Amino acid sequence: MKAFELGNYFEDFKVGEIINHSTSKTIFESDNNLFSLLTMNHHPVHTNLDFVKDHQHKKILVVGTLVFSLAVGITVPDISGKAIANLEYETVKHLGPVFINDTIYAKTKILDKWITKSNNTRGIVYVETIAYNQKKQPVLSFRRKVLIPKK
Repeated sequence: MKAFELGNYFEDFKVGEIINHSTSKTIFESDNNLFSLLTMNHHPVHTNLDFVKDHQHKKILVVGTLVFSLAVGITVPDISGKAIANLEYETVKHLGPVFINDTIYAKTKILDKWITKSNNTRGIVYVETIAYNQKKQPVLSFRRKVLIPKK
């Protein structure tokens, strides 16, 4: 029996290519509550309906780092499934609010790639991911460098 295959090798990535990830996730109240508890983020804008009545959006906001974590996870099958390591995350931008029952989608552009100087059996893939909601509104973006093996 063949092992489960996940991700791509260094050679599979083409600079300029845009990958529309097939995975998506609706964020439920339980997701936001659990993430708030696990990460010790008890800000009332994420957990208190009475508090948010007087806040800008008038409803619970999903924790931004949950949105970031979901966006990274959505990209794993296509970007980092074969990764040796995530080397760097940079330029994380929260582009718009995310609310309970929003569905998160993502697309990733391959910005650059190069073979490592220390080991020519692997390379670094530099990507930018944009997460967006069910209304196609961008809600988060980030760039990262991933160490990927060659075939």
